[in-house]
Amino acid sequence: MSQLEPEIVTFGCRLNTYESEVMRAHAQAQGLKNAIIVNTCSVTNEAERQARQAIRKARKDHPHSMIIVTGCSVQQNPDLYSQMPEVDRILGNHEKMQAESFSPLLSSRIILSDIMQVRETATHLVSGFENHVRAFIEIQNGCDHRCTFCSIPFARGPNRSVPIAEIVRQLKHLVNKGCKEIIFTGVDITGYGGDLPGQPTLAQMIKRVLSQVPEINRLRLSSLDPVEIDQELIDLFGKEERLMPHVHLSIQAGDNIILKRMKRRHLREDAIKICKRLRKARKDIAFGADIIAGFPTENEVMFQNTLDIIEECNISYLHVFPYSARRDTPAARMPQVAKDIIKNRASQLREIGKKKLNEFLQTQVDYSLNVLVERNFKGHTDHFAPVQLEGAQLDEKWIGTIIPVKIIGLTSSKLRAIPYG
Repeated sequence: MSQLEPEIVTFGCRLNTYESEVMRAHAQAQGLKNAIIVNTCSVTNEAERQARQAIRKARKDHPHSMIIVTGCSVQQNPDLYSQMPEVDRILGNHEKMQAESFSPLLSSRIILSDIMQVRETATHLVSGFENHVRAFIEIQNGCDHRCTFCSIPFARGPNRSVPIAEIVRQLKHLVNKGCKEIIFTGVDITGYGGDLPGQPTLAQMIKRVLSQVPEINRLRLSSLDPVEIDQELIDLFGKEERLMPHVHLSIQAGDNIILKRMKRRHLREDAIKICKRLRKARKDIAFGADIIAGFPTENEVMFQNTLDIIEECNISYLHVFPYSARRDTPAARMPQVAKDIIKNRASQLREIGKKKLNEFLQTQVDYSLNVLVERNFKGHTDHFAPVQLEGAQLDEKWIGTIIPVKIIGLTSSKLRAIPYG
């Protein structure tokens, strides 16, 4: 690692990925050198363990570097990190978005405020994603819901949305930098707009920004709450070709008793209905889903209901979380499922996920598709299917462009393709 510029180590979600790029820009602007910034996640105990392990390794490998830690785990449990001798500076989730937090002249070791009092989003122009080909934009932060398993609202604060004019400004900046694909991200993006004047919905915001920035080639959305998907958003998927036909749903479980104990606002029937309505609007749409394995009180019948909903909704991309009891959450006080059972159910779900993904990829073979070419001639189709380009005629000038390809097969859960022409 070159220590001329700070290194960022990121755990967790796409929002963290975006914020890491903001921190990189802040650190560079402040002249911070010889530093390692660890952006933590608190979704599971394993995520926290990995972050702490990375901090210790960073100190061992770079004994003279400044180590700064931040992120959701730090916001919720700063003492866990203040007790680590490897850590030089601790920043809260609000402070990590402030440029002055990265000044090499700061003497304070801990800079962390009450995230629940934050009412605005900090907006930043970022252009350093994946060789400028794909980029994340934060459109929203925080969450007003209280799912019983989740501690994220206490790490991120209340729901707050980025004004449409600011999103347009960021989009224009990224498009001018050559970015071809934008991913709108946040904590609860279907809650977008409730705190803004006029309360624009997510669909209304998308319509306006696509109208004002017609140069956008591809737009994707991060995880959507099924209960908050309205008809206007469904219609938009059916009419707007630049809105990619890949929807990732925060389903979490397929059993109604478990969903109620999670304090989710949808039932299995609601999730199935949303998938049918979206598929009716756009026949080729592909679904992904977040699923928790081994939530407290989950028995074999309840688990089977979750397995069944994957088939009923024909979900191709599974993001599986083994249940992890988070401190001070209601679910942590419920009767827990044995760890070996949680591990086994998560393994079953992941195997089904591999099977479903390969089934979907097989349906793409022999078709002509558009692919956004990234580094090493890898890329993604409109449906976010991973692709590896092959052949003797590969040209570096294709990187960062969308080209037509012929899908010739698949291997290791990835499509194989050759370019046309």
